[in-house]
Amino acid sequence: MTIINDSAAGQRSFLFLQGMASQFFARLGKSLAARGHIVHRVNFNAGDMAFWRLPGGINYRGTAEAWPEFLADVLETRRVTDVILFGDCRPLHQAAIRVIRDMQVQVHVCEEGYIRPYWVTFERDGVNGHSNLPRNPDYYREFAATLPPMGAMPHLVSKFWRRAREDLLYNFASMTFGFLYPHYRTHRPHHRLIEYAGWSWKVIRSPLAKRRSARLAAEMADESDFYLFPMQLNCDTQIRLHSTFGSMTPVIQTIIDSFRRHAPASSKLVIKEHPMDDGLINWRRLVARLAAESGVADRVIYLEVGNLDALIARTRGVVTVNSTTGTLALATGVPLMVLGTAIYDIPGLTHQAGLDRFWTEAAAPDQALFDAFRRVIADRCLLVGGFFSEDAITQLVANAVTRLEAQVAPHPASRADFNAVGSIAHAAPSNAVLSA
Repeated sequence: MTIINDSAAGQRSFLFLQGMASQFFARLGKSLAARGHIVHRVNFNAGDMAFWRLPGGINYRGTAEAWPEFLADVLETRRVTDVILFGDCRPLHQAAIRVIRDMQVQVHVCEEGYIRPYWVTFERDGVNGHSNLPRNPDYYREFAATLPPMGAMPHLVSKFWRRAREDLLYNFASMTFGFLYPHYRTHRPHHRLIEYAGWSWKVIRSPLAKRRSARLAAEMADESDFYLFPMQLNCDTQIRLHSTFGSMTPVIQTIIDSFRRHAPASSKLVIKEHPMDDGLINWRRLVARLAAESGVADRVIYLEVGNLDALIARTRGVVTVNSTTGTLALATGVPLMVLGTAIYDIPGLTHQAGLDRFWTEAAAPDQALFDAFRRVIADRCLLVGGFFSEDAITQLVANAVTRLEAQVAPHPASRADFNAVGSIAHAAPSNAVLSA
C-alpha cells in the first residue's frame, strides 16, 4: 500500500489498533479505503489477524516496553492522521494514547454504548472516566438548545450466538498461533480457557438458577419498597480502573453496609447478577454471606436471572458504579446513585450527597436535563449501530464514516512532535517486527 497522504484533498491515513471480536473494524476499514483513504491495522495476536483480511496489516511481535517506539515509527512512516481503537484502558492502548497525543494524531475510542441498545460509543480522545464531556448541567442545556429532537430509533439486534461464535474464533486463533506473538499478553484478568470453564459451569447450573430467580421474583411480584443494585462484571474497567473499589466484592460490601445503617427498615435490597458474568465467582453465596454478617439476610435478595427493565420500573432507586443501567434508570425517572466515575453523574440527574443519604433523600432525575444530556452525547460521541448483526454493523460503518469525514483532518504525524517532549529515545527496538 502506498504511503502517502494529502489531508488538504480530504484523504486521511487511518490506523486501527485492537477492536472487539467483531467484523466492525474490517468493514469500516474497507469502507474508508473505498472512499480513497489510507488504511492500516496493527495486529497484536493471531486473533487480530483473523478479523483483518485487508491490506495494510502490521504484525507487532515485540515487547510491551518496545511498543511506544514501534508505534511512533508507524505513525510517522505511514503518515497517520487518525487512530481508531476499542477501549482506552487496555495496557497497550494506554501506552499508545500517550504516543498518539504527543504526535498530535487524532484518536477515536470505541466502546459499547453509553446508552443501549442501538448505540455504540465513538468518542474523540477517551471514554468513560477519560471522556472530555463536562459534568456541568448548564453545558447540556445550552448545547441541546442548538440540536434537533432525537428521531425514532431503528430496531437493531445483537445476536448472542454470533457474538459467542466470533469470540471463540478470535480466541482459538490467538491461542493456536500464539507462538507467532510470543510477547503478547491479554488485557483480561483471566486466561480465556478459565473463563470458558466458568461459562460451562454456569450453563450447567442455569436451570436451577432460573428456578430460584423465578421463585424469588414471584414472591416480590407486587413489591415496590426495594432498592436495586445491578452488578457489573468483575473484570470491568469501570470497576478496576474508574472506581476506588478494584473489584466487585468491596462494592457489594459497601452497599450492604450502608443499606443496613441508613435505609428504611421496611425496604429491601435487590442485587441482580450481570447476564454476561463468567461464573468464576459464586456471587449468590458471597452476597448471602455478606448480608448475614451485616444482619440483613432477610432484607437482601439476590437474583441470578431477571427482567431488569421491570425491576427498574418498580424500584425506589438504583445504585451503580458506572453502568449503562444508570442511563436506563435516568430514562425511567428513577433516583440514581453513582459510586464510580460516570459521564452522567451530573447534578440534577444523580444523587450528589453520598450513598448513606441516598436511601432516604434521593430525588427523581430532571427529565428535561436528561433529554438534553442524551441529545448532546448522541451528537458528540454516540453512533447508531452495533457489533453483532449485519444490519447493526452496516449502520454503524455508515455512521462512523460520516462522523470521521465530517471532522477536520489533522496534519500527518511527525516524529519531531514526539521527540520534542523527550518521551523516548530515537533508536528502533531490535525485537519489533514490522510487516505489511
